[in-house]
Amino acid sequence: MNLKCGIVGLPNVGKSSLFNTLTAQAIPAENYPFCTIEPNVGIVLIPDKKLDEIASIALSKQKIPAVIEFVDIAGLVSGASKGEGLGNKFLSHIRETHAIIQVVRCYEDKNITHVDGNIDPIRDIETINTELLLADLEVLVKAKEKNARIVKSGNKEALKKESVFASLIHSLDQGIALRKLNLENSEISLVKDLNLITLKKILYVLNISEDDLLEPNHLILDAKNYINSIGEESVMLPIKLEFELALLNEEEKNDYMKSYGINETGLAKLIRCAYELLDLHSFYTAGPKEARAWTIYQGATAPQAAGEIHTDFQKGFIRAEVISYENYVKHHGEVGSKNAGKMKLEGKEYIVNSGDVIHFLFNV
Repeated sequence: MNLKCGIVGLPNVGKSSLFNTLTAQAIPAENYPFCTIEPNVGIVLIPDKKLDEIASIALSKQKIPAVIEFVDIAGLVSGASKGEGLGNKFLSHIRETHAIIQVVRCYEDKNITHVDGNIDPIRDIETINTELLLADLEVLVKAKEKNARIVKSGNKEALKKESVFASLIHSLDQGIALRKLNLENSEISLVKDLNLITLKKILYVLNISEDDLLEPNHLILDAKNYINSIGEESVMLPIKLEFELALLNEEEKNDYMKSYGINETGLAKLIRCAYELLDLHSFYTAGPKEARAWTIYQGATAPQAAGEIHTDFQKGFIRAEVISYENYVKHHGEVGSKNAGKMKLEGKEYIVNSGDVIHFLFNV
């Protein structure tokens, strides 16, 4: 699977600047609302030191990292779900994503206007979240009305949907995001085709100034405390500084990061946080032709991992030859690991670990 994240937020909070930084694509980021008219999509190669090491050991001709897809959505405003600003057509673009990244501006700058006139991160968060709730409410109400006609025929699945729709609509009316409900898988499957936004996990990116790196201002602290209070995750990023870093060569970048006390780039930090949020990790395949990283959910079995490569691999799965990343490096690859007795033969019940280097045996 390729991780796909939708970037949302009010106008002029740093969404497009974050997108520019992550994808190095020159999309507009001028200082006025609604500058992003169409959704911008960027495919970013995920930095992966383990893959680098595996490819080097395997003498692979090609190295294929996992990728993450970012979708930059035009700035939302209060009333977007009812057509204000550029309207809710843009909300449809994030219905296909795995997770939502909400950018929140946490610093003052007289040269950058704010759509509401002043900087208030908590208000901004509540504005966006309200619009996402209202967008889901509209979708569910329409789905319930359509389903009601089928209920009259006595259709069993329609009857189940009727109950689930009513429960979800009640929660949204109470201002509760659907991801907070601990729904059963059977309930989620009944609304899966609706791609409800508030079912998706959310990561808040607090856009800070470089001056606040060492000592966060009160806006940042207030935002972090609020996000913690609602049980969500956040990460602080000085987006302007990160964009400047993206333009430097590796040596200049390392020196610049040291001067600001930054241990990892914003891209690496954001991807790590997104992976943790969605319970994802990577396994690897390696050989002379290519070394490749694959993204799977934690807890995935060997056949499920095989299915990420090709559905035939999962259907005809026989067994998996597995070497941990640590052993692969320690024993210098597949042959050395096998000779050292560190290659394991695993069956259908094996749970793939992060960093596993795997060769699948299958028969179709």
